Formats: sequence, structure tokens, C-alpha cells
Amino acid sequence: MRIFLLTALTMVAFAANSVLNRMAVSTAGLDPAYVSLLRLGSGAVVLLILTLMLRGAKALRVAPRIPLIGMATLFLYVFGFSIASGLIDAGTGALTLFGSVQITMFAGALVMRERITRLRWIGAVLAFSGLFVLVAPIGTQGASVAQLSTAGIAMMVIAGIGWGLYSLNGRRAHDPLALSALNFALATVPALIWFVVANAPQQGEAWGIWPALASGAITSGLGYALWYQILPKLQASIAAVSQLTVPLLAAAGGALVLAETPDPRFWIASALVLGGIGLSLKK
Repeated sequence: MRIFLLTALTMVAFAANSVLNRMAVSTAGLDPAYVSLLRLGSGAVVLLILTLMLRGAKALRVAPRIPLIGMATLFLYVFGFSIASGLIDAGTGALTLFGSVQITMFAGALVMRERITRLRWIGAVLAFSGLFVLVAPIGTQGASVAQLSTAGIAMMVIAGIGWGLYSLNGRRAHDPLALSALNFALATVPALIWFVVANAPQQGEAWGIWPALASGAITSGLGYALWYQILPKLQASIAAVSQLTVPLLAAAGGALVLAETPDPRFWIASALVLGGIGLSLKK
């Protein structure tokens, strides 16, 4: 029950990320590079402070390979996610993201030769079909779905691959909190380079920095530290399908906070995804 509750709390944090980033990039109009820098920087500060208070400086002395992989995959995720947040709504983005995450993590489970039951395979296929319904070029009424941004979907797929690889790398963490702090601190470097190269001014409305900072310090930093703590206790296939609850939570948050009402196609896709989750979690 404890693992279930912690997993549920983490999924709520991930869903909040979609809403908060959408607020910062789309509603407030901040540049994606600026939002990424704020998100990673604030997450790094909070996680480093917590690590030093609870673990001490020695916890940050780890072999460089794991945090370097964490840096690269975390930045890949944030890069794609920040750009996509300005192009597609929170629910659609989250469903695309975690569908891509599931594909990546199931591939990782196969590489690690993890045993995957027949029901989990059926559940995965059902969930993948939900993602296909979402991104198919024909809408529920037979019309072309012009409102879906191809670039937004593509960037969110890139983000999903990054997050899936980041999650798989996190399963090797001996100290989730310290490794999360290192990952965020290191990923701030390419984010700063992106910000400088993009010559991204602090455009948009000033209030947008607050959801960006909240996304970094709370729902990203603390959320990812908790996720790292849970991951070693979950099979890769179970971790993959549990994350597919996030799109429904993100859609609900988008509807309440951003007035983004999902269309019927989203709910059909979500029903397929949730059905896949139910099958995948059966033993």
C-alpha cells in the first residue's frame, strides 16, 4: 500500500508538470529555453540543499557515468517537453509523452531480459493503440485533425524517449536524492547553453516564472527524487504502465486551470490506455 500511495503521489506531480509548463510557455508566453533553465536550475538548488542537509557532501561523490547519463537524458526530456508545451494542450501532451515513455521502458525491459507476462503484452498493445488513436490523422468525425501540431507531437515523443531512458538509468541509483541533485545540476549546463544560443529574451508575462519555478523545485525536483526512490522496487514494465495514469490527471488539471477541454477522441484514447494499464497490472 505504501508503494502504491507513493507512486500515486508521484504521478500527480508529473501531471502537474504538464499544467505548470503549459502555463509558463503557452499562457504566459515565456521562451521554452528560459523555462527549461528556470525549471532545471530551481530543481537543482532544492535537491542540492536537501542532499547536503540529509546526506552530507559525501553523497555527491559518485562514479561519473550514471549522473552523466542522467544529465543527458534529463536534458533531452526537458528540451522536448518545454517546446511541445507551447504547441499542444496538457492532456494530449501528457498522453503522447507517457505513451512514448512506455514504449521506451518496455524496450528496456526486453533488453534487460525481464519476464513480461502475456497479459502485460496485451495491455501494452492496448495502450499503444490508444496512443495511435490520439495521433491518427483522421478525427472521430472523419475530418482531418488540424488542431494537432505535428511538431508538438514529435517533440513530446523525443521528451518521452528521454524520460524513459532517464527512468531506466534511475533504477541503478544507490542514493536517489543525491543522484537527482547531480542530474539536475549537470543538466543546467546544457540548458544554459541552449538559453544563450537561442538568445531567448525574458519575453512574455513576468508571472510565468512562478509556474516554471514550481515545476522545477516541487513537481520536478522532489517528484523525481521520489520516483528514483520507488523505481528500484518496481519492475520496468510496471513502472511504464503506471505512468500512463498521468494523462488523465493532466487533462483534468488542464480543464480546471487552463480551460482546455479534451475532445472525444482523447477520452477514447484514454479509455484504451487505462484498459491497457488494468491488464498490465494483473498477475
